Amino acid sequence: MRRVVRIAGRLLFALLLAAMFAPYVVPPFLDRIYYGGPGSDHFDGERFFNPDGLAGHQQIGGGRQGPLMFRFLLGTDKEPWPESVPVTPTRPLARVEGAAMRVTWVGHATALVQTQGLNILTDPVWSERASPVQFAGPKRVRAPGVRFEDLPKIDVVLISHNHYDHLDLATLERLWARDRPLIVTSLGNDTILKGRSIQAVARDWGGRVPVRPGVAVIVDRVHHWGSRFGKDRNRALWSGFTVTLPGGNLFFAGDTGPGDMTWPAQAATHGPVRLALIPIGAFRPRQLMSGNHLGPKEAVDVFRRLGAAYALGIHWGTFQLTTEKIDEPREYLSASLRAARIAPDRFRATEAGIGWDVPAIDQASNAATSLSLSTMPKRSASAAR
Repeated sequence: MRRVVRIAGRLLFALLLAAMFAPYVVPPFLDRIYYGGPGSDHFDGERFFNPDGLAGHQQIGGGRQGPLMFRFLLGTDKEPWPESVPVTPTRPLARVEGAAMRVTWVGHATALVQTQGLNILTDPVWSERASPVQFAGPKRVRAPGVRFEDLPKIDVVLISHNHYDHLDLATLERLWARDRPLIVTSLGNDTILKGRSIQAVARDWGGRVPVRPGVAVIVDRVHHWGSRFGKDRNRALWSGFTVTLPGGNLFFAGDTGPGDMTWPAQAATHGPVRLALIPIGAFRPRQLMSGNHLGPKEAVDVFRRLGAAYALGIHWGTFQLTTEKIDEPREYLSASLRAARIAPDRFRATEAGIGWDVPAIDQASNAATSLSLSTMPKRSASAAR
């Protein structure tokens, strides 16, 4: 019976996914208008688009890609994941003052960053499923690394886009009722939140939201897409964020594919990046995911282009969205860092609930110099003379 329910749930979710990837079959009443404003280099007056001319998603197509897409939707190519992964939740400090910085991966794209007396939360998802319904769709395999009840008071929430694994209305309602945080997102997503009486500040790429003197949130361009119902594709904008901070910025990439790979350099113009939160998972099969998501190798490239001192890998091992093994993103990240000769302690993929005290930027420079020297070819004694 359990197997029958699981298969039925998988088929139902496949239908939901098919609707998202084939908007022309979705009834028009599922469309939504989230934003209205003047056109720009990434908004045509009705829908947003990636200005590099590359698609942020893959639609169902013919030829070789058609069968691959349908197998993906049905989940037949997925590597088996465990029912659950052991997680020991942590209870974070109430505040981290001054220049100290602590980051805790809660799961998927949710991370708690604490510094300068601020508690910053990214794409908060505490729901059991990343889905429009809670009886079907990707189920959480890793429990949250921090229980919701143990969260300190949240000051700032960053919401990258409107996919269900990033914009979780149930969680946001609880956060809003409890803490009334400053919620920053990109254009159109505030309309979705307003429907639940949640207030948010929405900005276009390049927009700045002051938090307090010396601290601001800048909405950054990344390469992705958005949809809640299929027919509403790209009615709201997707983004990353830079939080300007004394001692080095925080960069949160949200959810992104590589695109033309110019966006990391744009984010770096806001100042030195102390910590970057970079997605490394949901990357297979590459024929379908290359427009949507970074792979670990591309994540390392983003890290280098940002010039970041440190990074935390996110968007992996929590909800089975694609076909890779559960720990494959973390394993490939380690291999990619070795190939790029980057010290593994500079770009980590921690277990959920593990707090990491992020060193100052100058310590990263020293680590990079030491690594560079250690990998230089040794000269023979005769050559030295």
